[in-house]
Amino acid sequence: MTKIAVFPGSFDPITVGHVDLVKRGLPLFDKIVVAIGLNSQKKYLFDLDQRKEWLEAVFADYNQVEVAHFQGLTANYCNEIGARYLLRGLRNASDFDYEKTISQLNHIVGDGIETIFLISQPEYSHISSTIVREIIKGNGDASPFIPAEVIVPKF
Repeated sequence: MTKIAVFPGSFDPITVGHVDLVKRGLPLFDKIVVAIGLNSQKKYLFDLDQRKEWLEAVFADYNQVEVAHFQGLTANYCNEIGARYLLRGLRNASDFDYEKTISQLNHIVGDGIETIFLISQPEYSHISSTIVREIIKGNGDASPFIPAEVIVPKF
């Protein structure tokens, strides 16, 4: 049986912390689907096509990584594609409290989907897409926090 994990997120934009988690997850799974979750209630800085293009460029050399997008519940998407695992990163205790609850709900709704948590490396634990978006919107230099393939326009 193929071990498929979904690494869901908005990736608005993808950060070096996201990339690190996927790379560290590769030995654990046969395939990792980096899946952009679409939420009609959320306002994104970058459109879906741009985010997908960046993800495809970042993971172009990784045959085990697939880039996709979905709407609706993450657990339903996992079941649709035959993924039995979710890959999530934890930067701090607040992340743990939030992610623990979500993982328990996904386990119930997703009929036994397991969430695998990787603790963020110390050098990435302060990085979030939210903070990176603020740097970008303020015309700051976000390059230390995003992969080289992500070229952001000036706002």
